[in-house]
Amino acid sequence: MSSFYHYLMTFRHPKPKDKISKFANDAYLDHSFPKNSTDYDELSTYLELNGSYLENMSVFDEAWEKYVQLIEQKH
Repeated sequence: MSSFYHYLMTFRHPKPKDKISKFANDAYLDHSFPKNSTDYDELSTYLELNGSYLENMSVFDEAWEKYVQLIEQKH
């Protein structure tokens, strides 16, 4: 299973079209982001403490839901 970070990077865009693309761009610049994590709680806690670039946590939750759906489709 690929990490959430790896999945999120598929949304990077030079001119972000939506909140998830902006989140992806900002996470890319965050050198401390837990790049290998597939754990919701670990990522959520990290972002609550360090994700000042996130407009709000619902952006993460939306991206996480899409990530989980993709994982479930592959299994």
